[in-house]
Amino acid sequence: MIFPVLSIAGSDNSAGAGIQADLKTMSALGVYGLTAVTCVVAEVPGKVSAIQGMDPALVAEQVRLLFEAFPVAAIKTGMLYATDILNVVAATLEELRPQHGAPPLVVDPVMVASSGDRLLQPEAVAVYQRRLFPSATLVTPNLDEASALVGGTIGSRAEMREAGQHLVNTYGTAFLVKGGHLKEENAADLLVEPGGGEHWFEAPFVRDVSTHGTGCTYSAAIASELAKGAALQAAVATAKRYVTRAVTAHLRWMRAGQRTDALHHFAQN
Repeated sequence: MIFPVLSIAGSDNSAGAGIQADLKTMSALGVYGLTAVTCVVAEVPGKVSAIQGMDPALVAEQVRLLFEAFPVAAIKTGMLYATDILNVVAATLEELRPQHGAPPLVVDPVMVASSGDRLLQPEAVAVYQRRLFPSATLVTPNLDEASALVGGTIGSRAEMREAGQHLVNTYGTAFLVKGGHLKEENAADLLVEPGGGEHWFEAPFVRDVSTHGTGCTYSAAIASELAKGAALQAAVATAKRYVTRAVTAHLRWMRAGQRTDALHHFAQN
């Protein structure tokens, strides 16, 4: 059986991140990708030039129609951008739960692009904290996002552990604190689960490569594995291997002296 997996996220015209990256990831991992578009972003790796949010009612209608037509086996949220969109996504998932159940939900709290451009209205963070985090199976912040959520700076593995435990205790759900921004010899991510369980996932850090879209790809891969019935730890392990392969086998183009990299979502072992 091919399991349908829903990405509620923004559109990236460079196709390296957002729903385009999610669809590539889902196809590579053998599930059927569905999308509800929250916003349209004009961007290329390293630059965001414009963002246009969708009408929240249209976002809600996309999600409703998909649940009516498909047995959605897992959900991931990516760039939700605005407070009203966040609220309507949370409300629609709550509305659908009595009839359609609660498939695993992976929340990637997209706040800042790798270029440094802000991708979330500041007042929307509180909606994540109040409405989406408590209902998530897993939340996947990078170090910048985790730092913003705990109100401090995370600069070491010890601080990753402290932040992860704080976030789990606060929201009652599992957190995957992604440590790639430490730029150590290994890119290490920490899964902290309710009850205190911890597990590190490591792979060699790939240098001198644009990491545009790695967060989207990682969360989409986890959701895909959860849809297929994997336990959380196993889903993260498979997703870590997948995203590492996509970064290692990256694509590269040169145009007018400018280099553009992209993850290779369909790279083979």
